[in-house]
Order: sequence, then C-alpha cells, then structure tokens
Amino acid sequence: MSTAPAPGPRDPKASEPQRPQPKPALVFDDPLDQQSSDDTDRGWGERAPAGGSAADLARFLDEKPPHHI
Repeated sequence: MSTAPAPGPRDPKASEPQRPQPKPALVFDDPLDQQSSDDTDRGWGERAPAGGSAADLARFLDEKPPHHI
C-alpha cells in the first residue's frame, strides 16, 4: 500500500491563480478633525469613575506623590 497523497489538488481554490489584493484607497481627510487618544481621559491614563470609598482610596494610594509617603 502507498501512503502518498492522491495526485491533483484537493482544494479547488488552490488550482486558481492568485489575484493580487487591491491596494488600500488613499484617504485625504484632515487628521486634525479626528479625535486622538490624547484627547480623552483614557489616553492620559485616567480611570473610569468607579465610585465608592474603596475605589477613591485605591486611586489616592496609586497617585500619591513621593513626598507624601
């Protein structure tokens, strides 16, 4: 018995020639019209308001300046 695969392609798409992918279209929008991540609180590392005294204490301890240790 032979363990070689049967001759011919198994996938019908494999025998079709590959078409080149179209290049992405150029976008001429003004980049300053779009909001960047720096324009948001999240972009500056701010947390979403969680509420509650435990969350406030955790934020205080995380953001405490070194001279308050």
